[in-house]
Amino acid sequence: MALSDLNPVKRNEEGIAAVLGILKQTLGERFQTGEAIRAQHAHTTTYIPTQAPDGVAFVETTAEVQEIVRACATHRVPVIAFGVGSSLEGHTNAPGGGISIDTSRMNRILSVNPQDLDCTVEPGVTREDLNRHLRDTGLFFPIDPGANASLGGMAATRASGTNAVRYGTMRENVLSLTAVMADGEAVTTGKRAKKSSAGYDLTRLLVGSEGTLGIITALTLKLQGIPQAISGGVCPFPSLEVACNAVIATIQMGIPVARIELVNALQMRAMKNYSKLDYPESPCLFVEFHGSDAGVAEQAETFGMIAEENGGGPFLWTSVAEERTKLWKARHDAYWSSLTLRPGAKGLSTDVCVPISRFAECVTETEADIAEMGLVAPIVGHAGDGNFHVLVLMDVDNPQEIALAEKFVARLNMRAIAMEGTCTGEHGIGQGKIGFLRHELGHGVDIMRTIKQALDPLNIMNPGKILPGTEH
Repeated sequence: MALSDLNPVKRNEEGIAAVLGILKQTLGERFQTGEAIRAQHAHTTTYIPTQAPDGVAFVETTAEVQEIVRACATHRVPVIAFGVGSSLEGHTNAPGGGISIDTSRMNRILSVNPQDLDCTVEPGVTREDLNRHLRDTGLFFPIDPGANASLGGMAATRASGTNAVRYGTMRENVLSLTAVMADGEAVTTGKRAKKSSAGYDLTRLLVGSEGTLGIITALTLKLQGIPQAISGGVCPFPSLEVACNAVIATIQMGIPVARIELVNALQMRAMKNYSKLDYPESPCLFVEFHGSDAGVAEQAETFGMIAEENGGGPFLWTSVAEERTKLWKARHDAYWSSLTLRPGAKGLSTDVCVPISRFAECVTETEADIAEMGLVAPIVGHAGDGNFHVLVLMDVDNPQEIALAEKFVARLNMRAIAMEGTCTGEHGIGQGKIGFLRHELGHGVDIMRTIKQALDPLNIMNPGKILPGTEH
């Protein structure tokens, strides 16, 4: 089944024409309808076809977002929030047309409260922007997806990254937020207190809602102190299974690892070529520890012993910042390095997450699947929390290759769900994984649909995403 058939959204031509006229008058040059800029605001970092909006609004305030949403509600026109466009499951596509709200100009850091370890930012601030701003305070924001994503987008997709094993995901690191709802009203979901028992948890409802319930216009985030000492390194293993077993042992022993990332042999080959790393072309774990000088040294030595007991090593670690930066830059560039394995191909990036006790089993079965299907598909993983990614390289103009890739992804998703895991640990559902949500959550999907219909009765907020058949 084509993605466009999976969850179609009818175009409202009359309403779209009316809203285009209104926004051109109210926003002037900050409202664009050129073909190139519209396509840019629906591009996907995968094979999912681009479905462009009818116009792009470059907003600067919450009030402007409210004005646009009210106009779209009046005329029943879809509204799609846009950060930097780094999402991976077609989140920014506009299957029924409509208006893309670009939040890149809402990029102010509104406040930093060092004593309380929190800050408030607008949604267009990126994670790298925020950490540059925080550098002199001794604080940092730890959530680090591979892309330099906007913080609003990261909250909307419940993103995480390499630090999640120690610091959690966006779910744990958003204290409160402000969002414009489908009726144009702005709601602030909480205060800066570290905990609250006041009513429904609207923050958690909106974090991960992928713009289908509201558009985030401000976030209050938890911050962390920059560790006194950081050590990290790379440890090779003779097989993927023993590398995964070393991860399980490390987590179960309670070692406070900050990052523990898995790459299979194919991914390591790509990283060696692209990032000029000097490590064996075998399955490897990239590991990092945060704490005191003595603490990180002890943790590194303990991990080295675990690796050796599982047939791995030697674990080569360093506390030199420049060497660690090169290592993690290579890890964050894994997507781009993978593309060199098959020049001219595009990547379908997918992820699943399973309980840590099933991690080795899930990863090794997946690698066997890749070999059986004859795919070129490297594996990387946020191994410490049971989350891993596969990038299937394919010719997007070849229907047979697309069908084979979709068959592989379906088997991977169902494997993870069967192991009491999830079809997506951090990418989100978007358009690409709509077909698997009911397999995972059953009647929970109907509860989600009830919430969606209550908060967005006209279905204008990013329609065609997350929930199958929500057009009404």
